[in-house]
Amino acid sequence: MSNVRVRFAPSPTGALHIGGLRTALYNYLFAKGQGGKFILRIEDTDQARLVDGAEDYIFQALEWLGIGPDESPKHGGPYGPYRQSERLDIYQKYALQLVSDNKAYYAFDTAEELQAMRDRLKAAKVANQQYNSITRVSMRNSLTLSKQEVVDLQAKGVPHVIRLKVPPKEDIRFEDRIRGWVKVHSSSMDDKVILKSGGFPTYHLANVVDDYLMDITHVIRGEEWLPSAPLHVLLYRFLNWEESMPEFAHLPLILKPDGNGKLSKRDADKQGFPIFPINWRDPEGDQSTGFKEQGYLPESITNFLALLGWNPGNDRELYSLDDLESAFSLERIVKSGAKFDISKAQWFNQHYLREKSLNELSNYLATDLKDLDLEADDDKIRKVTQFLRDRIVFPQDLLTAGKFLFLPPEHYEPQVVQKKWNDDVATFLQEYSESINSCDNWNAEIAHQLLADQLDKVSWGFGKILPGLRLALTGVGKGPDLMKIMEILGNVETIRRLNNAITNLSDTTIKKA
Repeated sequence: MSNVRVRFAPSPTGALHIGGLRTALYNYLFAKGQGGKFILRIEDTDQARLVDGAEDYIFQALEWLGIGPDESPKHGGPYGPYRQSERLDIYQKYALQLVSDNKAYYAFDTAEELQAMRDRLKAAKVANQQYNSITRVSMRNSLTLSKQEVVDLQAKGVPHVIRLKVPPKEDIRFEDRIRGWVKVHSSSMDDKVILKSGGFPTYHLANVVDDYLMDITHVIRGEEWLPSAPLHVLLYRFLNWEESMPEFAHLPLILKPDGNGKLSKRDADKQGFPIFPINWRDPEGDQSTGFKEQGYLPESITNFLALLGWNPGNDRELYSLDDLESAFSLERIVKSGAKFDISKAQWFNQHYLREKSLNELSNYLATDLKDLDLEADDDKIRKVTQFLRDRIVFPQDLLTAGKFLFLPPEHYEPQVVQKKWNDDVATFLQEYSESINSCDNWNAEIAHQLLADQLDKVSWGFGKILPGLRLALTGVGKGPDLMKIMEILGNVETIRRLNNAITNLSDTTIKKA
């Protein structure tokens, strides 16, 4: 199906939510798996809600994930413009066509008149206070006014909108690739505005016109648009485009970690995980940290999001982007909502970090050290990286977990000092330091052997000295392999830290309370 064309059509009214990013990913995977095209269309007709920088943010987020579009406002293409604010004359043409065909009508109702209509319906205990096939006959529109009155009102510049004329008694059916057949009775639908008073279209008209003119074959979007789909089906019919109507696939919601409701920024903030792909500063100046800046790799987020609503039909969990393009199908998308499990995203991140070469991981650490003005030679950086690579979840964990290997301890964990440090330990470590000083070669095996030899002399076990030795070298009571730590520090730095601890943790310093 090389003629497959899908579109991701976000509104630049804020940061791209992780749910929107998943929608973009599914569109991309479906298109690439079918040898088709992935189009990015900017739906900026809601001018009042546009946010500076939001459109660029969308491009940056998609590029970070590695799912750049084939056609877009930036990439161009044969179906442009790809920004809806540049297509207003097109929408007006089709809106007027619908009015001419008696499929839509002009409505001149003021905000006060609309509110009065809703109040009447509410007082009459009507469940849905809608502008529909029943209420429109009592409103001020081109269905109730004479042609001359309509002409006069337009000539005077009286604000008006164009509403779709929804039939009163009709079943509207369409097949969804994920949910099967969907049927809605038109009596439950209202006469949606399709062209606003300022000449801008609403989403309903703009997306249908654009999807048709851009030859979109499949509309893959969030579940929140499912209630609007019957209206879009009507628009295709009213415009005589039924034969070209795309296939619909409405994606399941992304749920809170407990499964109770749709995931929101507030939920993410409360539980301490990101909701946006990359850093975002909102118009009020509030900064939100993105997945990228928290240390998530794009390949881990791609893998994580793909499985957040799509089931490959087997137990496999690890998929590269190329793998996903080959395996992805609309039929394997689940109907029910998918719980957002941040621990699973971290698991993916840990896996993909471990797959990186030692050089790539070392570069992360080197960059972080440079940012802190800490100097270290390449050999030591590689040793620290190799030592800690299986213990990290994020690239920055290399520095967090390994900072003690570049800086001596400034403080010593009080509880460990009280329980594990005494004069005997200090004396033992002084003698151990002297044995290290006389050692020509230095590595973890030699450090261990020298320690074992000295322990034999005083008939001690390793458990008696290791907590104090670790405290002296790192300032804390727990951590990774101690002999390897001494190898990475080198014998000179190991001696220096031992002597500093012996001096700083004297009897007067650690006298029991």
